[in-house]
Amino acid sequence: MDDAREFDVVVLGAGAVGENVADRASRTGLDVAVVEGALVGGECSYWACMPSKALLRPGDALAAARAVPGADTAVTGPVDVSAVLARRDEVAAHWDDAGQVAWVEGAGLTLLRGHARFAGPRRLVVTTSDGDVTVTARRAVVVATGSVAAVPAALRDVRPWTSREATSAHVVPRRLAVVGGGVVATEMATAFADLGAEVTVLVRGDRLLPSAEPFAGEAVLRSLVDRGVRVSLGAQVTSASRDDDGVHLVVERVTGDDDGVGAAAPETLTVDEVLAATGRLPATEDLGLEALGLRPGDALPVDDALAVRGVDGGWLFAAGDVTGRTATTHQGKYDARVVGDVVAARFDPRPTTDVDDAAVAGGEPLSRAAEAEAGDWSRYRATADHAAVPQVVFTRPQVAWVGRTQAQARDAGLDVAVVGYELGDLAGATVTAADYRGRVQIVVDRARDVVVGATFVGPDVADMLHAATVAVVGEVPLSRLWHAVPSYPTLSEVWLRLLETAGR
Repeated sequence: MDDAREFDVVVLGAGAVGENVADRASRTGLDVAVVEGALVGGECSYWACMPSKALLRPGDALAAARAVPGADTAVTGPVDVSAVLARRDEVAAHWDDAGQVAWVEGAGLTLLRGHARFAGPRRLVVTTSDGDVTVTARRAVVVATGSVAAVPAALRDVRPWTSREATSAHVVPRRLAVVGGGVVATEMATAFADLGAEVTVLVRGDRLLPSAEPFAGEAVLRSLVDRGVRVSLGAQVTSASRDDDGVHLVVERVTGDDDGVGAAAPETLTVDEVLAATGRLPATEDLGLEALGLRPGDALPVDDALAVRGVDGGWLFAAGDVTGRTATTHQGKYDARVVGDVVAARFDPRPTTDVDDAAVAGGEPLSRAAEAEAGDWSRYRATADHAAVPQVVFTRPQVAWVGRTQAQARDAGLDVAVVGYELGDLAGATVTAADYRGRVQIVVDRARDVVVGATFVGPDVADMLHAATVAVVGEVPLSRLWHAVPSYPTLSEVWLRLLETAGR
């Protein structure tokens, strides 16, 4: 490999976010390289979104069949663990990124295998299997390195699982402790309970899914407990050890005292494996950010064009988990499309006359002028990050929400009305399951008469979320939503019932 190489744009990270950045940035003819030290395709493809949903889907399918009289008698046993794990392996492409590499190369991008560190503005040193290569970006660098699991100090010496080990496990532990109460914790508790593990969930806080409406976490808690999962709220692991008998966790009660730990006698819990699901940290620790005056380990603060604040020259951008703004693949890909378009337009190598001709001819609407004049709802600004972020948790029941919770809306100074409806009261629920249980709640800004948040809890509600996302992003008045007629008998009829409950 050459000792020095130059490109117009260098993207750090070839996960779902980095791939989208590179693809969009190259569309005006910029020469784009992508640097990746692990598998092309990133966390989502191999250790997160895709394999986790492959683990969760069989249990969902069985539960759905068992909820319908006439189909329930055809289900005679639990999930086939070996088949579930084999299918998961297929979904994760057996951790082989050849297909993703072929896509990158087919898109006309240059893939550099290695780890990149900044050596100065627009200059990086990429450590590859063949040695170090100096890479210079003539125009821009985009950091899309994602995030890494945060492991509590008490667990670091016992080789805990993180989401990577949980989603790629080939043996189901007999006893599994899950430390945490968020998305990864609740999804993996659901999946491993389906696979036959004895699962204990240890939550430092007072509820599950603290970012969602309280009723959502309560529904997931009831479901886990009903299925034999032990959930301990207000519990903190203060120390841990591992030996031939397993992992021994010392668990103490969390109180409101200054030290955070109560006076009750600690409990010792012994399990075969422990999963640390206590959040994620931006993957910026070993990027050489100190060479740019930035602090390693911190999230990269960005504006709505995804340019990193505090870096002179407007050449450094970031997208995805690394910014601290988004924590889902879909929102990261949205940011990637924005920053890719910004870079393509801002550093468009074509003469201005060629850009104008392309616009007249109906070509891609990527122009320096359009990017410079971008408004709040422009493709060149990631404004959805502020108040219209969608999230789905594939527990049983599923939880899906977008926008603000009622607490967040009130904290933002909005005068809101909260409207809820039981999904089980719909005709669509009656034909879906004999005992369908679920709830929808919307948060309405009274001043503008628009939905600013919506939460869905129930079987298969994930596919209902996008309608709410459109309503929130589009700021559609309730008076107009009245004319969006839902089909009968479907669960989407809840929109009619919500409007009726709201007095429309």
